[in-house]
Amino acid sequence: MLRRLYVRLIALAGTQAAPVWLFCIAFGEASVFPLPPDALLVPMILARPRRAWALALLCTCGSVAGAGLGYWIGAALFDTVARPVVHFFAAEQQYAAVLTLYQRYGFVAILIKGLTPIPFKLVTIAAGAAHLDLGRFFLACAVTRGGRFFLVEALPLRLFGDRARVFIERRLAAVAWALLALMVAGFAALRLL
Repeated sequence: MLRRLYVRLIALAGTQAAPVWLFCIAFGEASVFPLPPDALLVPMILARPRRAWALALLCTCGSVAGAGLGYWIGAALFDTVARPVVHFFAAEQQYAAVLTLYQRYGFVAILIKGLTPIPFKLVTIAAGAAHLDLGRFFLACAVTRGGRFFLVEALPLRLFGDRARVFIERRLAAVAWALLALMVAGFAALRLL
């Protein structure tokens, strides 16, 4: 089943609609959607390694744009929209801790939290609820998300291209388990805040 999903993602990654989907998923992941854009970005880069930088930029732009929506949700719609999202992730205590952290450290807190496996939507919603400076917020989002998509994904996949694809395909189950472990670690980190 995992191999079929991988083959489908690689096939989708080669379509003309893939960049639109990548932008939309990155946008949604930064505000309300639970699927990380990495699930499409990695296969897209593997399908077309020469477009790694453009794809990472597109993903970064989608994520930063979605961060704006997350910020707005936290700032203007906390009680009606954000509180149910925080409740969905059972992250009320963690949200309060993040809010306090933002009020103390603002820009630096976003830089640190944006690189962790903590769901980015919680980072953006909390920033809006804390009413962080909007300019500094967008700058921090661009730096942290760009760092993630360019340095963690695009750079190694661009440098190692086919070798990376072979590595992933040979160890697909291990790679999938590692990604799942990172997601679980992110939720565990939320619980431990």
